Amino acid sequence: MTSSETVDQSAPRVHLWGPSTRATTFGILLLVTIGAFEHLGVSTALPRMLAELEGQHLYSWPFTAFLSANVVATVVSGWVCDRIGARAVLMVAPALFLLGLLVAGTAESMPVLLAARVLQGLGLGGEVVAIYVLVALVYPERVRPAAFGLLAAAWVVPSIVGPTLAGIVTERFGWRWVFLGLAPLAVLGVVLLIPSLRGLPKPDKSDSPMRKGLPLAALAAAIGIPAISWAAQHPSIATLWLGLGGLALLIPALRTLLPRGTLRGRPGLPKVILARGLFAGAFFGVEAFVPLTLTSVHGLSPALAGLPLTVGALGWSFASAWQGRRPDIPRTTLIRVGFAILAAGLAAMVFVAVPWGSPWVAAVVWTVCGAGMGLGFPSINVLALGLSPAGERGFTSSALQVSDTLFSATLVGLGGVLLAALASAAAPTGAVVPIDLVMAAVALLGAVAFRRSTDDRV
Repeated sequence: MTSSETVDQSAPRVHLWGPSTRATTFGILLLVTIGAFEHLGVSTALPRMLAELEGQHLYSWPFTAFLSANVVATVVSGWVCDRIGARAVLMVAPALFLLGLLVAGTAESMPVLLAARVLQGLGLGGEVVAIYVLVALVYPERVRPAAFGLLAAAWVVPSIVGPTLAGIVTERFGWRWVFLGLAPLAVLGVVLLIPSLRGLPKPDKSDSPMRKGLPLAALAAAIGIPAISWAAQHPSIATLWLGLGGLALLIPALRTLLPRGTLRGRPGLPKVILARGLFAGAFFGVEAFVPLTLTSVHGLSPALAGLPLTVGALGWSFASAWQGRRPDIPRTTLIRVGFAILAAGLAAMVFVAVPWGSPWVAAVVWTVCGAGMGLGFPSINVLALGLSPAGERGFTSSALQVSDTLFSATLVGLGGVLLAALASAAAPTGAVVPIDLVMAAVALLGAVAFRRSTDDRV
């Protein structure tokens, strides 16, 4: 019996806000909320930021730098959690993220800003993986659905007010305070976690297999995934080759970064990891084109076009909270139902994409899609950690993030290719309709994969 299993068995009285876990819950909630605010606020502040630093020609590079560093940190932190412990990652990763906030807030040139984005990507990527491991160590299995539901809820307030608040801060105080204003909260989040970090058991290295080639695979993914994203955002013959090169790097790396059989949907943990990618790819593959559809097809203002994304976050949060209060429902059932709801919602987005459809349907339908994600995402996290040996929880948490990023980048990229080939940004209906149907089929594939699961055996 490992020490982490002892923690699980001794914790039947533990709940999210109990005396022994209250500070931990606040700490991880604060860290995730800060990361969400920063992630959502950068897009709002970016035009002013780049204008002041004379970097308009590098518009997408702050995102690319962040994504590359995030992928590397995700993989490396998973290995560190399994071999050294989550404590080491949760002491270093928030410090890197904090340093990135400070460097970005004082940057006087684009190279310095890009370096700051790398630091933020390293910090946030490490934090997320280590927080997943921390949830498995601190909370008993029946409490984990509520814990992951709470982490999903941490994105709600940033989703609603983050872009607007970042815009107000940028206008009133300057874009630098979008970063600097979060720094004290980042420090507070780490301070709240310190009591839990002191009591964490050390990992049993005998239960953590050596994985050869992990650093090289992480580097290949850090180049391959952004290359695919860039090619998708800038469709042309030249970027097509860039995207193919990214795939050539990425495919061999996935054999190391994901459990064997993930892309084939092999029963057990591989199928659960695949489900995370299918959920993320289908949802974000449509979400990327919702504002474009509402502005170009129906003539809505950018502010109104973003409204469905806000209510979708609310649907995600409410469904996450609902599943967290029902630990007795098999997670596989919630995953299957979540896929089915998401598939129906994505298919219904066709009635928004056509000129004769109502733009206001988007708010209702996207709330339904968010609810499907809210049922599925936390359930996948709980099931994946439950199926993972204690010495491989870091690897499993890392694989969940890699699958999420990979499928999101690939399917959003597919949408970009369809838009370039079948329509235009000015009249996107001819591309958005097939995009909606393809992504609905992806979600339906996930529901079919879990159709025979009546308990948590996958």
